[in-house]
Amino acid sequence: MTPINAVEMRGMVKDYPLVRAVDNVDFTVEQGEIHSLLGENGAGKSTLMNILYGMTRPDSGEIYLAGQPVQIRRPADSIALGVGMVHQHFMLTPVMTVTENVIIGNEPTRGIFTDYKKANAEVQELIDKYGFHISAKATVESLSVGQQQRVEILKALYRKANVLILDEPTAVLTPQEVKELFVVMRELKAAGKSIILITHKLRETIEVADRVSVLRGGKMVTSGVFAKDCDASQLALMMVGRRVDLYSTRRSQVVGETALEVSNLNLSRRGVPILKNLSLHVKKGEIFGIAGIEGNGQTELIEVLTGLTKPDSVTLKKDGEPLTGKPADFLSNGVGHIPEDRLTRGLVVPMSIEDNVILGYHKRPAFSRRGLRRTKAIRTYAADKVKEFDVRTPNAKNLCSSLSGGNQQKVVIARVFSQNPDVLIAAQPTRGVDVSAQEFIYSKLLDLRDMGKAIILISADLDEVRRLSDRVSVIYDGQIVAESKADVWDEMEIGLYMTGSKQAGEETSE
Repeated sequence: MTPINAVEMRGMVKDYPLVRAVDNVDFTVEQGEIHSLLGENGAGKSTLMNILYGMTRPDSGEIYLAGQPVQIRRPADSIALGVGMVHQHFMLTPVMTVTENVIIGNEPTRGIFTDYKKANAEVQELIDKYGFHISAKATVESLSVGQQQRVEILKALYRKANVLILDEPTAVLTPQEVKELFVVMRELKAAGKSIILITHKLRETIEVADRVSVLRGGKMVTSGVFAKDCDASQLALMMVGRRVDLYSTRRSQVVGETALEVSNLNLSRRGVPILKNLSLHVKKGEIFGIAGIEGNGQTELIEVLTGLTKPDSVTLKKDGEPLTGKPADFLSNGVGHIPEDRLTRGLVVPMSIEDNVILGYHKRPAFSRRGLRRTKAIRTYAADKVKEFDVRTPNAKNLCSSLSGGNQQKVVIARVFSQNPDVLIAAQPTRGVDVSAQEFIYSKLLDLRDMGKAIILISADLDEVRRLSDRVSVIYDGQIVAESKADVWDEMEIGLYMTGSKQAGEETSE
């Protein structure tokens, strides 16, 4: 007897203006398997999963869950049918308990009141069943990032999900938390749950997935191959259609004088110290990498180094001269900035690509004359940058909201790199981008460094920090707690520094 599949999507089609995002796609997930869905940015992964979760309606196609045809028009339908989705950006209320976050919208009642005793017991039972190692009564703000992710998974399980869609689940986790997540995923699989894993991390796919499917240009080009039969290079070839250099390194050959020096940096908010007597320096012709779990002061450090925030105290020098002022002053002094969140700091997505590619530099003579916009010059410039940085769009007049995440990131990269900054603050430069865009951005960063520029790389992706950096440091609890030349620490050792489990020993900066 043929086993019944947990999910079958047949002939799925979704059209948008000028593009077919999903082109007659068949996708099958077996009961009790971990199935990785891969593809470049814009390949159709998110659209296909949004159809399954009820966030997007297809133009045609059929969906079967556990062998039964279903109609999914909105997320409530999907949830009722046993499909849950854990998004990359958690949707939790920090001041509430684990139980309160899990049961919201689905509270057990006793009379007209929520039965918290019953709710706590039910949630703790789920926690114990799957070995999540957290307390139902703990507040979410007291949990680590990895534990918060488990709360999101609990929300889906509490609603009886049999199919879980995990969107970039390891993007902000330490190596130890990634291993713990994989244990959780295998426990769920053993309990008969089916997991669809969306990720750009190919080695993780090979480690944890049973089967792999690959979308390219909206079409399913590889369907249900066994992950154990693939290596990362083969998967990248399937995704991109060409060989991709994933792991080679290129260290700096010529390191010059100090370009940017930070000392005695202190910053408090509402009386709570965020950055504590932090000091660092980066030299011309090197990449100084900063690894750390989010929430340890990275965002505030970026804001200080780009003029967005005035700290309690700091001595900040560029080329030996004091660096002060507003963000515009930092830009005019040759400090470029790739923001950690392209949607809040990097782009104005309702605006065109043309407008975004000059954002922050729009008053410069190349783009403005006597306060008036030089439309023709901007149009030519934007068209050149779209071509040079391989932004996948029919026209630079299109809105940034029409681009995939990876192509939005390329617009940010194009804007910053084209202004030839002396110092670049690169925060999460490849977050959420595919291997092809990642390879492209890495190449651009290394080229900029080899031109003698100084780069501070702040990233939660340890592979990225270790591959690109000439010197590596770790930020924990608002301080640089350890620093080393490249290739001294392995991934697990960096992870221990990131969690505060290990203190700096003999490692010293050069």
